[in-house]
Amino acid sequence: MSRPGHRDRERDKYEPPNPRRTHSIMSPEDVQNGKKSSWPELEITGSIRNLSPQLWSMTHLTSLYLNDNSLSRIPPDIARLTSLMHLDLSCNKLRSLPAELGDLILLRELLLNNNYLRCLPYELGKLFQISNLGLKGNPLTQELLVIYNENNGTQRLLSYLLDNLVVTASRPPQRPWIPSGHPDRSRTTSIFTVMCYNILCDKLATRQLYGYCPNWALAWEYRRKAIIEEIRHYSADIISLQEVETEQFYSFFMPELTRDGYDGIFSPKSRAKTMSEKERLHVDGCAIFFRTNKFSLIKEHLVEFNQLAMANAEGSDDMLNRVMTKDNIGLAALLQTKEGAFEAGMLPDPSQANHPLLVCTAHIHWDPEYCDVKMIQTIMLMHELRSIVEDSAHSFRPGAQKADANSIPLIFCGDLNSLPESGVVDFLSNGRISADHPDFKELGYKDCLRKLSCSERTTEYTHPFKITKAYGDDVMPFTNYTFDFKGVIDYIFYSKNHLTVLGLLGPLDPEWLRENKVAGCPQQHIPSDHFPLLVEFELDINAAQTLSNGHLLRR
Repeated sequence: MSRPGHRDRERDKYEPPNPRRTHSIMSPEDVQNGKKSSWPELEITGSIRNLSPQLWSMTHLTSLYLNDNSLSRIPPDIARLTSLMHLDLSCNKLRSLPAELGDLILLRELLLNNNYLRCLPYELGKLFQISNLGLKGNPLTQELLVIYNENNGTQRLLSYLLDNLVVTASRPPQRPWIPSGHPDRSRTTSIFTVMCYNILCDKLATRQLYGYCPNWALAWEYRRKAIIEEIRHYSADIISLQEVETEQFYSFFMPELTRDGYDGIFSPKSRAKTMSEKERLHVDGCAIFFRTNKFSLIKEHLVEFNQLAMANAEGSDDMLNRVMTKDNIGLAALLQTKEGAFEAGMLPDPSQANHPLLVCTAHIHWDPEYCDVKMIQTIMLMHELRSIVEDSAHSFRPGAQKADANSIPLIFCGDLNSLPESGVVDFLSNGRISADHPDFKELGYKDCLRKLSCSERTTEYTHPFKITKAYGDDVMPFTNYTFDFKGVIDYIFYSKNHLTVLGLLGPLDPEWLRENKVAGCPQQHIPSDHFPLLVEFELDINAAQTLSNGHLLRR
């Protein structure tokens, strides 16, 4: 048996045996039985100096082993192997690496041991999923070696490279405005815009969650400037925000938007009640801002899902153990229009100016494994909104018959963490959901949900609001854009009886995302992992006249 050579000894020194590189050959019996051959891995080892260009067309490869050769360069075409998860270039004669290597963002392992590398392209910092980066045996600069040899050196080095990578991407083009109607000049109407935006709170903007974004672009000081610029750019009359940290609401958003002519309300998630004053500052929640020249606040309402779950448990262990443990909230503002909400000449009688408008924002639980919790939080929220409408009607018309839930226009904005085909969106859109819907997971909720429903039927749960989505399913391909998930989970619902959509903000240019190889957001030009929604509404005063016989009482 021959003795191992120097290069073999060096490789063994740095690399443990790799079980993935143990392969078997199909037997004639396997072939005869129709077993299919699969080879997503390729190993080329020997004294190879040059590689065939045809290698870069094998885009199905997930592992490529080119170690123990005599390669002096790797061409930029390697970037075409977009499925690669494991790449071994150890024990070659590489003095440099192509910047395009940074485009292989699926890489989990990159082995470069025993080459002649003195420096690394900053583009390697984009390989945020790498857990094993082999660099031993290279004459790297002292600066790189110090970082690499630190605790958690691989991640520190990747972070250093990404933070120093020069930004070449241009700013994204303006999102298009999509008109869908014209104001009805024959009626008395109010026209206003509504924004819904999950701004990504500071405590969640970490390299662990968003490794493709450099630290400087994740920093709150950087992001908050871009967020407030975006809010000001669209200049909505009503702004619904999610993931606003308590400290940032009071120290940043409220002062900034007050200067722009807004007032606002806010509540953190329920956990804030159990925390110290210092810890409470970093709890996120929901906020609603409104232009004071167009709207006044009548009353605000906080909806705490964990409290409602406890109050409605009716002996259900699932309600207590699954729903009550999630402290998401909804926040509602009962607003009243002012004369400033109407265009000149469209308000013949000043007494017609004051009309109620119920605005709600919510941040529903995120975990896909808890689709039942999402459903129940939404059912509880709609039940509370119904109570708000009824109480508001009786507050200025004592003795009146039970108010119709649709007598006050409703705008419901939120990050619902639910796809368009989910039970949550089905329930909101259609006003009903089967008690046997799979999103309930066949858990024990039926008894406790019965009294939250408007229907006396035991086979379904209902809400009374006639609402619909402002954004059709074909407008936004995604409202949340990260590396792991891209989809629509943010919505604006509105009362069909009172409101008409005149236009809305369209999607971000997908071509820009492709050209700039944006793995996910946030990134240098996009401050959140969500894109804001913006809708222009027309409120029909005649339709809202049901509650206009008197003014709603202020707080």
